[in-house]
Amino acid sequence: MITIIITTYYQPEALDLCLESVIKTQKHKNQILVIENGFCEKNIPVFEKYKGHIDVLPFKENVGMNRALNLGMSNASFDKVFVAQDDMIFSEHFDQKLLEDYQPNSVLTANSIEPYPSIFKQFIIKDLGRKIEGFSIDAFVEFEKSVAENIVDENGSTFPFFINKYDYLRVGGFDENYPLSGVVADWDFFLKCNLSGLKMLRTYKCSLYHFVSLSTKVTDEQKSRRVADEQSGYEYAVYKWGTNIKHNPENNLKYI
Repeated sequence: MITIIITTYYQPEALDLCLESVIKTQKHKNQILVIENGFCEKNIPVFEKYKGHIDVLPFKENVGMNRALNLGMSNASFDKVFVAQDDMIFSEHFDQKLLEDYQPNSVLTANSIEPYPSIFKQFIIKDLGRKIEGFSIDAFVEFEKSVAENIVDENGSTFPFFINKYDYLRVGGFDENYPLSGVVADWDFFLKCNLSGLKMLRTYKCSLYHFVSLSTKVTDEQKSRRVADEQSGYEYAVYKWGTNIKHNPENNLKYI
């Protein structure tokens, strides 16, 4: 069994569909740990709906993605943890496939299926729906089976990722000095993993659907804040590392 960490805040419809998919497709009885990163009253019915299937780690205020993930990792019941997001849909027996392909001293990325073109060459681009409303989990599961390949390569370094809890803690987790939205902090985290000697792997046996942008659920204020956080994130990375964190588009490795 594994721990699945899902962070959420203001997207109860997305969280509902995400949780339906993870419970429906998991092979084992895993710990599903939902981190409510700032109280949202609309999440209460979702938590009640899946009571008995999920654990909830609530915060009254938004503590930022980085701190939320770090605290979530500390509350993980199992030593292998899959970190995903509330706008992702899980595929059949994803948990067993991750366990089969995981290697010690590595970070294993599950591949992504997205409706929009991506900078990540490994992603599968297929528009199965851009909105929560009307999305079919069953249709996605069937499509994912048709494109799955029994391949693992060294093109990781993206969400969602599977990691040993103690490797996560050893590299220091996500740096909480980055802005609340976590922009650039993921590159920082994968850079630290790489520098510490962890292999950055990707499995094509297991893919999740990622909506990428649920713009109807994001306010203008949140969009503006994200832009400001992105700039602050780049500035902090330069302060920390002495240069911008760079991205290799061929294998997704982060380097300086």
